[in-house]
Amino acid sequence: MTNKNVEELTKLMRQLVSDVQGAPFPSEKIEPELYSIWYEHVQRGAQNCFEFLEQHFPLDNSEFKDSLKKIFK
Repeated sequence: MTNKNVEELTKLMRQLVSDVQGAPFPSEKIEPELYSIWYEHVQRGAQNCFEFLEQHFPLDNSEFKDSLKKIFK
């Protein structure tokens, strides 16, 4: 893993956390349009993080299967 990858991952994760922390508070007063804009923004951030992780830190299928087996014991 290169320093550039670490810096990019850190940037993506900080942005995602910032987006999630800025979530509109669910109430009767919130406009559906505001929530929709926020939701799309956060989904895009999450997808960017996921794609980066998959590209640079792929999960081995056997590790994933082993994790699932431990969960469902």
